[in-house]
Amino acid sequence: MVTSKEVTPAPFTTYLNGQSIQDVRADFPILTATVHGKPLVYLDSTASSQKPSSVIDAMSFYYQNYHANVHRGVYSISEEATAAMEKARLKLARFINARQSKQVIFTRNTSESINLVAYTWGQANIKAGDLIILTEMEHHSNLVPWQLLAQRTGAQLEFIPVTDDGLLQLDIYEQLLQRQPRLVAFTQMSNVLGTINPAQEMIAQAHAVGAVVVLDAAQSVPHLPIDVQALDVDFLCFSAHKMLGPTGIGALYGRRTLLEAMPPFMGGGDMIRSVKLRESTWNDLPWKFEAGTPAIAEAIGFGAAVDYLNTLGMDHVHQYEEEITRYALERLQEVPGLKVYGPEAALRGGVISFTMAEIHPHDLASILDQQVGVAIRAGHHCAQPLMDRYDLPATARASFYVYTLKEEIDILIQGLLKAQEIFRL
Repeated sequence: MVTSKEVTPAPFTTYLNGQSIQDVRADFPILTATVHGKPLVYLDSTASSQKPSSVIDAMSFYYQNYHANVHRGVYSISEEATAAMEKARLKLARFINARQSKQVIFTRNTSESINLVAYTWGQANIKAGDLIILTEMEHHSNLVPWQLLAQRTGAQLEFIPVTDDGLLQLDIYEQLLQRQPRLVAFTQMSNVLGTINPAQEMIAQAHAVGAVVVLDAAQSVPHLPIDVQALDVDFLCFSAHKMLGPTGIGALYGRRTLLEAMPPFMGGGDMIRSVKLRESTWNDLPWKFEAGTPAIAEAIGFGAAVDYLNTLGMDHVHQYEEEITRYALERLQEVPGLKVYGPEAALRGGVISFTMAEIHPHDLASILDQQVGVAIRAGHHCAQPLMDRYDLPATARASFYVYTLKEEIDILIQGLLKAQEIFRL
């Protein structure tokens, strides 16, 4: 039996762009919560991040002071709401260094952004026999839309394998590129392994053979500095709720020439220029792809989240997450029978998936919640093919963000040792 022992918390000296992490945490109201009588230790930011007061307040202020529909009203609060929403779009464009804000389309989430590309660009450009290259580490959101497209068109799917260490087999990628793919779609950062893929190099290789590239940036945009012009990516998809913003809104960045050539995704109000009984013409970018009343408050909250991250500085965010991830990997080595999946800290983001001998990940997550107040994720993480690759039904997953303390990693370790006591391992 392993006996749990008290762990002296690591001295806290880390700052984010001049702010201590304790000061950062003070901006997040939920982090004062308790669960089962213990302080909440939130280690599930890969699934959804917590929200600072500035995001919550921005959305509340809109509802309390100038709620109205956008783009259609000529009265003052409608014009104010329109200006606030379009200002948020401009903030997003600058955050990822897009040339123009019209290249940023508001969607519901990363999944909808990928589906938009699959149903518009894909339907117009993919035909029977065309090759689509994906990877074994993709989230279901970057697998299923392409499976559906292949079923509709007769295209073929091929996959870049993943090594035992959680890295893409780029030699196989080079071989697949020799078959002249029409499309390459991959994640910049794995939501399971934390692997940060060499996106710029992979995009350049794809373009060299004439392929269009869709980058799933749901995990990377919240944690890494992103420059779409330097990446030279064709489409980039991400979500607000993983980067301190609200749920229900995401974004699609696209190369302007591609977006202008694509047909609309959905029909309705605001995406049209003119409508007659038997035909219609389409609005300009980005509104051509934004049918109906948009998520106005959420867009404003999205912009506020970008403001907050800009204040911290994305270089600082990434540097801090590397530090906290390295510390977590070191501490996890102290737990007998625990196996970590994925690469070393320098090659991964702030997410660690692991298994513990003879304890199912769901049981482990439940014990951590009840015994020490730690919230982690357990399951296949919407990446069942990757679970199959490692012959696993599920893993436990701890993930970190700008508000994660080293002391919280220590509590996680205490909880894991406690679980071993309970299971008499």
